[in-house]
Amino acid sequence: MYRLTAAYLHPENPEAFLKHYREVHAVLAAKMPKLRSYEWGVCESPDGSRPSFFLVAFLDWDTKEDALEALQSPEGQAGAADLPNFTSADQVHMAFSEITKAV
Repeated sequence: MYRLTAAYLHPENPEAFLKHYREVHAVLAAKMPKLRSYEWGVCESPDGSRPSFFLVAFLDWDTKEDALEALQSPEGQAGAADLPNFTSADQVHMAFSEITKAV
């Protein structure tokens, strides 16, 4: 399994961010080809303090090649083009990883 993790910093307007993410961006991202799983959530910390990130999303494909192809697809490009509509490039951190299941 190959994963793209997108971690978003705290936006100025959390309600507007969530509305756009839920109603537009998540819908676009879910259309990428060969996507096996797409999960996201608003972050909380165990002690109630402000977490480092506001929202984290996890997108999984079978292989790195599938992930790269999906991001270059029209659906992937539409998702990338949507980012400036609710955040800025310096507000989102993305990383790829090969997933090893321990349990």
